[in-house]
Amino acid sequence: MNKVKYIILLVVLLGLQHTTNAQDWPDLNRFRKQNKSLGLPSEGEHRVVFMGNSITEGWPSMDPEYFANPSYINRGISGQTTPQMLLRFRADVIDLQPKVVVILAGTNDIAGNTGPMTLEEIRDNIISMSELAKANGIKVVISSVLPAHDYIWRPGLEPNIKIPKLNAMLKDYAETKGIIYLDYFSVMVDDRNGLPKDLADDGVHPTKKGYAIMRPLAEEAIARALN
Repeated sequence: MNKVKYIILLVVLLGLQHTTNAQDWPDLNRFRKQNKSLGLPSEGEHRVVFMGNSITEGWPSMDPEYFANPSYINRGISGQTTPQMLLRFRADVIDLQPKVVVILAGTNDIAGNTGPMTLEEIRDNIISMSELAKANGIKVVISSVLPAHDYIWRPGLEPNIKIPKLNAMLKDYAETKGIIYLDYFSVMVDDRNGLPKDLADDGVHPTKKGYAIMRPLAEEAIARALN
């Protein structure tokens, strides 16, 4: 295949991929079968849904024992931003009728994965998810965004400055509304407002050691929400 034909084929394939993504922008189809087969929680079950992006999605692979608990439902999708999560919140959280939802979101918004977002817009999307959960009798845990000094896939956006500001907004909202605020940031941050190498090889996604720090913090927050 000559170079021109290769380029044309590549453009066509990328176009098809874009069209497919556009047809299901929030990725509602991702967990459709799993949600249907999961069914409703049994009587007395303390079901917890973890809603998030790649940091949530990658947790079971690094700490499979934690998610061996059948009542812990992981609904993380890599690369997602808060508007995408908000659109799938009913299907992937509310319809599963958990006792608690743990929301961890915002870093991909700052990275601009689905376009420019202000910190206020990110906060407001998380607030909307929280309000939807509360309206349906689900306890809410709002997680701080994990530290990031920079994004290797989109450098120069100053997440080391923006993430602490967003976390302050989320903490203020949580405290005002009596919602549990899960603070990963202050326990994991280094002197550059990033994640140290041993906690995240790429500066964003936690290592096994990183998740080992997160696990008891999440457990404590879930216990507080249930009580």
